[in-house]
Amino acid sequence: MMEPGSSLKVIKSQRVFLSNEICPALIIIKDGKISEIVTGSDRETTTSCEVLDVGESLVMPGIVDSHVHVNEPGRTDWEGYWTATRSAASGGVTTIVDMPLNSIPPTTTLQNFRTKLEAASGKCFVDTAFWGGVVPGNQSELRPMIRAGIPGFKCFMIHSGVEEFPHVSESDLHAAMAQLQGTGSVLLFHAETELEDQRIENEDPCEYSAFLNSRPDSMEVEAIQTVSQLCLQYQVQCHIVHLSSAKALDIVKAARKAGAPLTVETTHHYLTLSAEHIPPGATLFKCCPPIRTQDNQEKLWSALRDGHIDLVVSDHSPCTADLKKLETGDFMKAWGGISSLQFGLPLFWTSARKRGFSIPEVVKFLCQKPAELCRLGNRKGSFLPGFDADIVIWDPEKEFEVTEACIHHKNKLTPYLGCRLYGEVFATLVRGKIVYLKGKFSPNPLGELLLAQ
Repeated sequence: MMEPGSSLKVIKSQRVFLSNEICPALIIIKDGKISEIVTGSDRETTTSCEVLDVGESLVMPGIVDSHVHVNEPGRTDWEGYWTATRSAASGGVTTIVDMPLNSIPPTTTLQNFRTKLEAASGKCFVDTAFWGGVVPGNQSELRPMIRAGIPGFKCFMIHSGVEEFPHVSESDLHAAMAQLQGTGSVLLFHAETELEDQRIENEDPCEYSAFLNSRPDSMEVEAIQTVSQLCLQYQVQCHIVHLSSAKALDIVKAARKAGAPLTVETTHHYLTLSAEHIPPGATLFKCCPPIRTQDNQEKLWSALRDGHIDLVVSDHSPCTADLKKLETGDFMKAWGGISSLQFGLPLFWTSARKRGFSIPEVVKFLCQKPAELCRLGNRKGSFLPGFDADIVIWDPEKEFEVTEACIHHKNKLTPYLGCRLYGEVFATLVRGKIVYLKGKFSPNPLGELLLAQ
């Protein structure tokens, strides 16, 4: 049997994803790239190479998770490249894009980007790219960072949760977008705007409703209205990260119709979890924007089906146990972030299959569209000759339970503990090399650091 760390030349399966259908095929790999895909009667063509025959297991492009907080350097006790990328590999993720904050320093200058590259070097089990950040006053750093390989930038329209990544004003956004015009770069928005204090007197901070009421839909709607106007004005691609409120979708549709190059993602937690099912004091469920109602969730699924939401990501945002305030259960004081990098594929598939979604749609939302967003659509996210041989081999029918023993994130805190999910990952290949196989990892990190061209 092939071992983790070894290279594969040929993979054979009865179920290979190929241009919107599933069929028997051989995938032939050369120099880390997909060289050829042989289907039908040609499939039995003899090859001198050893063939990995995975039977009925499904073979498809590796997941591209374009929204991950790795937190190294500076907050490596929260996560780190070694643990984040191993957990990614175990979940069929072959490329992550690291967010510019919660690491110290944040990726807001060329020098800080170099610090981050140094921190990640030699520690990544999957391929890793990096977003930059827009903060007040750093517009002169944006073009040098683009030249250095940053595909785009993230900004916050509300307090980010960490002091070293301040949120932007509208004038900061005008300055940044003027710099980004004509560069092909993308500007990502945490789209919530601070409105008057929403808290209701005497609400119990251990009840999830108290937190939900403090971050109403109107905060997202207001922010997305502003983003839409800027996007139309500057014609710079803008991207809404982690959309939680379906009430903002009409603004998105109108802006796109008017010619705004605007894209939108949502996350596994908004598609899986709902406010009605969050117990008192269960601060593992806290994130910003918040998890909303079941009714809102169904509207997000409909928007995905209708093409109004472009992609689905984890927004993996881990922290240490003390920051979740588990002992007091205070939602208002707990760190807002959910860990799910490892479980994105089964989380999405478990909910999607019940709603009639198909494997080609999984590939579109979890592989192709995220790759396009981070300017890797010419080498990641699809099975085409010349593309990187980034592959996940998994069983969509296999059910498993999320236990602490199977979690590879540094901190095992997740609201999904005890959940039963469909879609167990058997193996993950990055550029033709086995990074993960049946619970074991390659002895050394095999991922590369990716710079946008």
